[in-house]
Amino acid sequence: MNSAITNGEAERDNTGAREESLRMVSSQPIENEPISDEELRPHVLENFIGQPRLKAQLQLFLDAARKRDVPPDHVLLAGPPGLGKTTLAMIVANELEVPIRVTSGPAIQHAGDLASILSSLDAGEVLFIDEIHRLPRAAEELLYIAMEDFRVDVMVGKGPGASSIPLTLPRFTVIGATTREGMLPSPLRARFGFTAHLDFYPHEELEKLIERSAQVLDVRLGAGAARELSLRSRGTPRIANRLLRRVRDWKIVHDLNVVDPPAVEKALALYQIDSEGLDRLDIAVLKAIVTSFAGGPVGLNNLSAMVGEEAETVETVCEPYLVREGFLVRTPKGRVATAKAWQHLGLEPKVDVNKLF
Repeated sequence: MNSAITNGEAERDNTGAREESLRMVSSQPIENEPISDEELRPHVLENFIGQPRLKAQLQLFLDAARKRDVPPDHVLLAGPPGLGKTTLAMIVANELEVPIRVTSGPAIQHAGDLASILSSLDAGEVLFIDEIHRLPRAAEELLYIAMEDFRVDVMVGKGPGASSIPLTLPRFTVIGATTREGMLPSPLRARFGFTAHLDFYPHEELEKLIERSAQVLDVRLGAGAARELSLRSRGTPRIANRLLRRVRDWKIVHDLNVVDPPAVEKALALYQIDSEGLDRLDIAVLKAIVTSFAGGPVGLNNLSAMVGEEAETVETVCEPYLVREGFLVRTPKGRVATAKAWQHLGLEPKVDVNKLF
């Protein structure tokens, strides 16, 4: 299997990320906030909210490593963006009281870039590689050896006279994060001793996270306000924190002492985010299917033309949430709006929705 992402796939990833970052309900990070995501992150596992099964597994994993007094096995964190993979990597390093080196797949252009990082690691150090599925093929092969045998082969010279010198590395821990686990080649996946899958958060866990973040941001939330925010956060902590910041802005501008549910509704309505967490693009997609195509099925190209967006944007940025929440179904003939979509738009189905599937 060719583990490197093709140019087309990489371009689609980049396009989707750019479009996603422009949305209020984006799961991509946004820079230049007065209080950064780093300041909202918990620093110990006990304070990490949500993912209870994963927390229990990771706690056992770390406790065992501490008792054995050796660096733990390599860890793979897999799941959609914005659920806490980077936070968990930082927590692992904090819990082990070791330094952490941070890089990403796109930042490593050549195997030599990775070799330079690996050769500078100290004993026990954590190497966090975000978007590890986007590593170049040559870098992946170098990483195989480093993770299993703790060595890198350094090439000296060029051409026929070039030679390979093995360089022994101190024992370290790789933490890889990926939103596309299927893109990782089997040999790389096999070298991780522990794979953690992060799931979308239920509303109850998001409420607790929002309440904690509100304390950091100095925002007093009234009864039910955290619940209203959680319902619009698409099961994603990063989105929850972003919406909370916009509610904080509303509070400041309107001189509110306490943010109540109506204030949350008004603040987020300004950004065209409704009670289900759907934004302008989500609603445009559903309206196009329902009003222009009688509920579907409709092909992706026709749908993207109707909403004035690239097909990749509709497919990778908008559709996953609509499908997950039951507003949209992908069929062999095209996209179909469900009865829930018609109801959310306040319309009566003009056809038998069940016959569209």
